[in-house]
Amino acid sequence: MLSRYRDRLTKIREDGLYRCPVLTVPKVGLLDFSTNDYLNLTRHAEVRSAATAAVMHYGTGATAARLMSGNLPCHEQLEEELARFCQTESSLLFGSGFLANAGIIPALADKESFVFADRLVHASVIEGIRLSGATFKRFHHNDFEHLGRLLSEVPSDSVKLVITESVFSMDGDLAPLPEILLVAKRHNAVTYVDEAHALGIYGEHGGGLCTTLPLDLRPDIVIATLGKSLASFGGFCACSSELREYLINTVRTFIFSTALPPSAVLAARQALRICTKTPLGTELLNRSILFHKALNLPGNCLSQIVPIPVGDNRKALDLAAALLEEGIKVTAIRPPTVPPGTARLRLSVTLAHTPAELLRTAESINRLRGETV
Repeated sequence: MLSRYRDRLTKIREDGLYRCPVLTVPKVGLLDFSTNDYLNLTRHAEVRSAATAAVMHYGTGATAARLMSGNLPCHEQLEEELARFCQTESSLLFGSGFLANAGIIPALADKESFVFADRLVHASVIEGIRLSGATFKRFHHNDFEHLGRLLSEVPSDSVKLVITESVFSMDGDLAPLPEILLVAKRHNAVTYVDEAHALGIYGEHGGGLCTTLPLDLRPDIVIATLGKSLASFGGFCACSSELREYLINTVRTFIFSTALPPSAVLAARQALRICTKTPLGTELLNRSILFHKALNLPGNCLSQIVPIPVGDNRKALDLAAALLEEGIKVTAIRPPTVPPGTARLRLSVTLAHTPAELLRTAESINRLRGETV
C-alpha cells in the first residue's frame, strides 16, 4: 500500500516539484527575500518585550478553546483594536489565516449556495469552498465583468458569496475592489475580501485597502493575518457585531481550536500600535518601487511582492540556488502554488532591506537571469 506514495514522491522529484523545510539560520550578510515580515517588526524591541511580558503574566498558552476557559482579556482587547484598525464594528481571532478561511466559508455557504472566487485566490480559500459543498464558480483573474456574467446565471434568490484577495500573494497585483464589490452587491451577494498581504501597508495607518473604499462599498467580511505585517501568528475576521456572533456559534475552526497563545496576541497588539503611529507602509512601497525599477520589470510596481517570471521549474530552482551563492535568499515558486508553466522567483521587499541592498540584489538578479534562464 505504501508503495503508491513512494511512487508519487518519485514523480514529484522528477517533475522538479519536490519540497522540504529548509532550516533558517541567521547569517551575517544574508539578504532574505522569502519572508513575509514586511514591516520588519518581528525583532522590534517593543514587540519582543510585549511577547515576553505576556508569557510572564499569562503563561505559555491559553490552555483551552475560547468557548471553554481560553478566552482571556488580551484576546478581546486585540479584537477591539483590530476592529478599529480595519474600521469595522468587531473582529474575531483565529488560530491562523488558513483556519479563518477554511472555517468561515463553510459557515456562510452550503450545498445550496454558490461561491464565486477569483481564480488566483489562496489555497485556504479553496479549501474552505470545498468544505462548504457549495457550487464553486471561478471568475477570471481580476475580471469583474466575467464575475457579473457568472452571477447573472444563478437564481437571483440563491445564497451567493463573492471572494477575492486585495493584494495577490504570488503576482503582487491589486484587485479592482470597487468594481468587484459593486457587481457583487448589485446581485445581492455576500462579499468577502482577504487582506493578508495588504494589512499594515495600505490605507490610513495601514488598515488595508478596504478602508480606502466608500462606506457603502465596504465588504461584509475582511480576512487578514497576524503573521505578516503584524509580526506574530494567527488570523482574524473583521465584520459586523451581529456576524461575529453568528461566526462564534457556527465556525468549527473557532469552536474546536485552542485559543491563540497570549504571547502571540500581545506581540500583535504592540505591532498594531507601531503601525498606527508610523506610516511604515508608505516607506515600504517606496522601496518596492525603487527595486522594481532597478529590475527593469514591465508595468508599474503595485506592492511589496515582486515576482520574477521564469516558467520552467528547474530553471527557477537553478536561479534561486545561484542567488543563494551570492548571499541572497529567494524562494522558487512552482506548481501547485502557481499554474503549470509559470514558475517564478517571489521576492518580498521588507523594511529590513536598505535601498543599497535592494539595488545590489537587482544587479545580481539581472546578471544571473541572463546566465541561468
